[in-house]
Amino acid sequence: MSAPQTQSLRRTRHSGRRRALPEPVEVEVEGLAGDGRGVARVDGKTLFIDGALPGERVRAGYRARRRDFDEGTVLELLCPGADRVTPRCPHFGVCGGCSLQHLAPEAQVRYKQTQLVEALRRTGGVEPAGVFEPVAGPHWGYRHKARIGLRYVPGKGRLLIGFREAHSSKIADLSGCEVLAQGLGARLPALAALVDSLEARTSIPQVEIAAGDDAAALVFRHLVPLSAVDRERLVAFGARQGLRIFVQPGGADSVRPLDGGAAELHYRLADPALEFAFAPTDFTQVNAAVNRAMVARVLDLLALSGDERVLDLYCGLGNFTLAVARRAGRVTGVEGVAALVDRARRNAGANGLANVDFHVADLATPDPAAPWLAGGWDRVLLDPPRSGAREVIPLVAALGAPRIVYVSCHPATLARDAGSLVRDFGYRLAGAGVLDMFPHTAHVESVAVFERR
Repeated sequence: MSAPQTQSLRRTRHSGRRRALPEPVEVEVEGLAGDGRGVARVDGKTLFIDGALPGERVRAGYRARRRDFDEGTVLELLCPGADRVTPRCPHFGVCGGCSLQHLAPEAQVRYKQTQLVEALRRTGGVEPAGVFEPVAGPHWGYRHKARIGLRYVPGKGRLLIGFREAHSSKIADLSGCEVLAQGLGARLPALAALVDSLEARTSIPQVEIAAGDDAAALVFRHLVPLSAVDRERLVAFGARQGLRIFVQPGGADSVRPLDGGAAELHYRLADPALEFAFAPTDFTQVNAAVNRAMVARVLDLLALSGDERVLDLYCGLGNFTLAVARRAGRVTGVEGVAALVDRARRNAGANGLANVDFHVADLATPDPAAPWLAGGWDRVLLDPPRSGAREVIPLVAALGAPRIVYVSCHPATLARDAGSLVRDFGYRLAGAGVLDMFPHTAHVESVAVFERR
């Protein structure tokens, strides 16, 4: 480490002044935090350490000091843990896209299961009656959706491509990515060279990657109109690489294909047999293999016999709704994004499903008199954003459905809502478990099932 780097490591700005950081320390790592950093104690104060794992002894350097905790990074690994592995990606530790490549995949899943159960216990004050076997898929090449940053750096004389660096707004300079699907990670250098060759290279801050089962697309966000030459280069690149090319000059509704092809991609489920059309910027699950297993898990937890009426809230483009419609008597999907509801309706029609209907509603401010709340629901399915389902929980509980299945992308809000369903509304948390949607990250996707007492 160079002298300037060492000085930077040991100083941080505080109250308008620079103050020296403590000298590096040797510590025992006690556990993992919710963001995947190692947790240690120094004189009774918590130190979060990038790159450290439970059971390890490390020499840690301080990166920042806070009132209630400090932050640091591993300078020297003195005693490695049993679950430590060599990261596959050469950019690990710099790129902020992955935080757990140094932890064995099976240990990552155990850590996420622990995070889920502890959140339910500490935040929700509830204990699941059972913990499900984790749902997992491939560890590499799994990511079908991603937003990749681009930045031309005059000092380097070239364009950088990648995710954000850890603890920074800078673009990590990637030569590849091991988690992107369909070989897209290996094509990052070619993509960077393409954008570097464009007249608008300083005005393209982002490329969104979306992969379906049959094709993959690149959506170029551009801040100035593209010249005819630039458009031709983009289309030619897509033809050479076998990629669909889209452009986005404004908001999400401005996305359009530049190559003259269809405006949609497709993915499929095998059981039940379904095909979904989606736009490259639509919300879809990142991990196709885990999504298929997740749909199967949800169908199993709903315990459908064929006659039930099911209410699917936060339904998106119908990922769960259509699968449930294959197994239930009637399904109603509710979603706040009108474009996704329109897509869901068309997907239902394309799959020949007549026992499903959809409503547009803002579930952050639900209307107690909404028509979709009326009448005898046998099952309720919730798949909310990170903020959870706090606003609809009282309305859902009032429906009296004997079974509620809750798919979550944030353990803390699931725990909060679980506590409410159990303590306030007489449900029992029958079981919960993780869905490893994002291997090598600390992101915890999970599913829980509640039964009416």
